[in-house]
Amino acid sequence: MKQNFWKLVMIAVGSAVFSLGFDLFLDPNGINCGGVSGIAMLIVYGVKTKWLTVGILSALINIPLFFLGYKQIGKYFFFGSLLGMAISSVCFDLFAAILPVPTVDPLVASLFGGVMIGAGLGVVFLAGASTGGVDIVARVLKLKLRNFPIGKIILCMDLCTAVATGIVYRDFNNTLYSIITLVLSSIVLDKVVYGMDFAKVALVVSEKHEQIADAIAVQLERGVTYLDGEGYYSRTDKTVLLTAVKKKQLAQLKEIVMTVDPNAFMILQDAQQVLGDGFKAYDRYEL
Repeated sequence: MKQNFWKLVMIAVGSAVFSLGFDLFLDPNGINCGGVSGIAMLIVYGVKTKWLTVGILSALINIPLFFLGYKQIGKYFFFGSLLGMAISSVCFDLFAAILPVPTVDPLVASLFGGVMIGAGLGVVFLAGASTGGVDIVARVLKLKLRNFPIGKIILCMDLCTAVATGIVYRDFNNTLYSIITLVLSSIVLDKVVYGMDFAKVALVVSEKHEQIADAIAVQLERGVTYLDGEGYYSRTDKTVLLTAVKKKQLAQLKEIVMTVDPNAFMILQDAQQVLGDGFKAYDRYEL
């Protein structure tokens, strides 16, 4: 119950931040963030009808896409995304009605809007949901394209919308600013989704490998794997230690290795998503 509550909070906060960035920086400057909201923005600008708003049109376009999400992803993603779509659609029109629009340079608007869009969507994705639209399509494609980051999938789909923005507004600058927003939001989105799950992989070559392995197992409570190696120059057998640790344990790991053997040779590498004992469990629906 507590976990589900915080996921609902994340969906609400992320959707609100997404809508806030859209209303404060993007829509007033004719800058497109892609997706259903971006398509709705172009239609509303072209039609210019009082009753037709970005929030209402986004909700209408999302209806068939939600059926796709329900069949391909499952109930939690469907209802979580439905909540995200509802909150973002309401916030689109609410913020546009009550908040004063700041007067900023279009480049500044594209930068701040891109950061807020990416951060908001990232928080929603971390909660296992979306704000609807192409986010649902991206999640479906992610199940097929397992090696592609979610932000890059969305970016590829949104570039066409950026081009259409310049055509609708009859100014190529709108396309260029939209591309800046899309690229930046994609980077921020991937940082939010994947940046919280980094670890370090260490390879250690030492004559005192047993003492180092014991210290890692006891002090850091991390597993260690022995790899067989051979020194190129000496042609002698070597034992290489392989271990994965959390980032916060990195300083302690280096202290352990160098205290046991100051002559040890150690290689540290970034590891994005470590699955297994002591880390995260595998989830096929995960981003």
